[in-house]
Amino acid sequence: MFSNYLIGLREGLEASLVVCILIAYLVKTGHKDRLGPLWLGVGLAAALSLGFGAALEFGTEQLTFEAQEAIGGSLSVVAVGLVTWMVFWMKRTARHLKAELHEKLDSALAMGTGALVTTAFLAVGREGLETSLFVWRSVKAAGDGAGPLAGVLLGIGTSVLLGWLFYRGALRINLAKFFTWTGGMLVVVAAGVLAYGIHDLQEAGFVPGILTKAFDISATIPPDSWYGTLLKGTFNFQPDPTVVQLVVWVVYLLAVLTLFLAPSAVKGRGGQGEPADRRPAQARG
Repeated sequence: MFSNYLIGLREGLEASLVVCILIAYLVKTGHKDRLGPLWLGVGLAAALSLGFGAALEFGTEQLTFEAQEAIGGSLSVVAVGLVTWMVFWMKRTARHLKAELHEKLDSALAMGTGALVTTAFLAVGREGLETSLFVWRSVKAAGDGAGPLAGVLLGIGTSVLLGWLFYRGALRINLAKFFTWTGGMLVVVAAGVLAYGIHDLQEAGFVPGILTKAFDISATIPPDSWYGTLLKGTFNFQPDPTVVQLVVWVVYLLAVLTLFLAPSAVKGRGGQGEPADRRPAQARG
């Protein structure tokens, strides 16, 4: 449940911050009357994300077991790729995100209502689609049931609350540290989802080695025990991984964490790294 809460919190807060920046800029520049098209774009993006998630959940139910495993495994790899790209992208561009959104919003305001709706839709829609895909695979990896989904919803609810407090000026967040810590934890979650996806592809016959186990500690950590369930829900832990799964998990985790936690080479003015902007969204708008 914790891993899914983290996904909902991290992805939801990114979308919330984007919306806060857009709203604050419209209000600050005297375009409060254009909030309607902005919210329309956000609503369409949310509807698309929910529809995409529903299609993933119900669109594969009638397929054969092998086809379901092949699709699920392939989408796991895609989801991990997208999330990996996202955490590096946010680390690199978080400090410039507000300026980039302001430029896009200025262009949209000059072009008209349709462009404003499209800008808001694209700004939020990308986050929503990534979230739907990664959440779907993470929930599948953690096991069916209400727990993983409840974790996601709680994370999204928390992100909306934090976004509102941030916009109102009641909360200050060191975004650089927040996205570094949550990004690192998300990489750990992604490693588990990737290993789960590899197992799906092995069961579908696309990756060999399904019968070659790296180890089996099911007797020590039963999957149906409370601690086995906790480890699976938090880290996508599997007590009997195949050799291929274990190798993929270790290689991905070590390589991505090493690159992600390496000092940033981005320099600000005067050759010094720019400090994180922790002022409220209204004050920075």
